[in-house]
This record gives sequence, structure tokens and C-alpha cells, in this order.
Amino acid sequence: MEYIEDTDTNVGNRSDNVNHPEHYQGRRECIDIMRVMFGDEAVKDFCKCNAFKYRFRAGKKEGNSAEQDIQKAEWYEEYLFKMEDKP
Repeated sequence: MEYIEDTDTNVGNRSDNVNHPEHYQGRRECIDIMRVMFGDEAVKDFCKCNAFKYRFRAGKKEGNSAEQDIQKAEWYEEYLFKMEDKP
């Protein structure tokens, strides 16, 4: 398994709450640990479901703007596309 670097490329200049939220930081990115623990197919499904969730609730969750929710959906979609491009 190769780690996907720079998951925030090609998605514009986004805040850290979208690309690298502090509550998901540790020695490694949470999503990279998920890939090791659960496998790529499970993480691809997770990305699909999370992208759907953020689009479905865009602007409805207190503290999140619709724009931020859409940016988060796009982050998961971009990560999924990059995983699909890996052999």
C-alpha cells in the first residue's frame, strides 16, 4: 500500500478544517491508518459514504457552512479518485 500524498492538491486553497483537521492528526493521517487496518476497499466505501453524507447535510449541521461541507465532500471524492488511480 502506498500512502496518498498531498490529498489537498487540486482542490484549491482550503482551510485546515477541511484538509487536515487537528482532531485527526497524529503521527500519521487517520485515513492512512484506516487503510492499513481495514483495507483499501473499505476505505473507498468510507470515502463514498462520507462524500454523500457531507453533500446531503450541507449547511444543516450547526457550526458548518454549506461551503465547508461541500469542500469536505470534495476532499473525500479527491482521495477516492487518487485511490482508484493507484494499482
